[in-house]
Amino acid sequence: MSRLGIIAGGGNLPLKLIDACRNAQRDFFVLALQGQANKKYFNGLPHRFVKLGATNEAIAILKSENVDAVVLAGSVRRPGLLEMKPDMRTLQVFAQLGKAALGDDALLRAVAAEIEKEGFRLTSAHEIEPSLITPEGVLTQQKPTPENETDMQYGIRAVKMLGALDIGQAAVVQQGIVLGLEAVEGTDALLKRCKDLRKPGQGGVLVKGCKPQQDKRLDLPTIGLRTVKLAHEAGLAGIAVEAGASLILDRDAVIKAADKLDLFVEGFAAA
Repeated sequence: MSRLGIIAGGGNLPLKLIDACRNAQRDFFVLALQGQANKKYFNGLPHRFVKLGATNEAIAILKSENVDAVVLAGSVRRPGLLEMKPDMRTLQVFAQLGKAALGDDALLRAVAAEIEKEGFRLTSAHEIEPSLITPEGVLTQQKPTPENETDMQYGIRAVKMLGALDIGQAAVVQQGIVLGLEAVEGTDALLKRCKDLRKPGQGGVLVKGCKPQQDKRLDLPTIGLRTVKLAHEAGLAGIAVEAGASLILDRDAVIKAADKLDLFVEGFAAA
């Protein structure tokens, strides 16, 4: 019988996949990343912790637990090499990538290649729980204004250019001005930074989109309740995420919270 290995980073996405496995009565095992995943989430569940960068140990654990399919779930803070203490196999992956290893997408694709090389089938979060994927269209009672739509289109172009350089997946645009672009700090920090950069008048838009070269089984742009809260605190008018290529955690709760705060949430179609 097939067994899914959930390689768990930070945030709530691993929990959503665990719930999906339970509901489908699907066998699973959690390989949680030390310093990234929340230990409290896995009490009473079949799991082990492993250090980020311990590739050989991680693969050995997955094989010993009879895992045949793997999903990467949750955020991962990128530590420096000294903090990570990578094993020889991880160092060899870095060496093969060269300067490309500086980008998250290149690194994740290299990790995926190592996983598949060992005979595991790599799957996506939305294959396990289809309700996570963002549908196309406006999801909230609040609709974007024409000014919001203009900011959103500008933001989409900015995000695609940013993604092509393998830097980030998000941008904040207000009144035609880019207030911030996401890099290693992540979306939460981007929104907190833009709070102090907002201008009077029409609020801006957070845009999140998939990198053009991205493997859609890996690290799709994600929003959740915290995104809505921080977007509101930053004075934004709404959030736009790429339909079919991004995830919304707790979609019903996100829409309800956005409606309460008069924010719009829209899934935009990729060009």
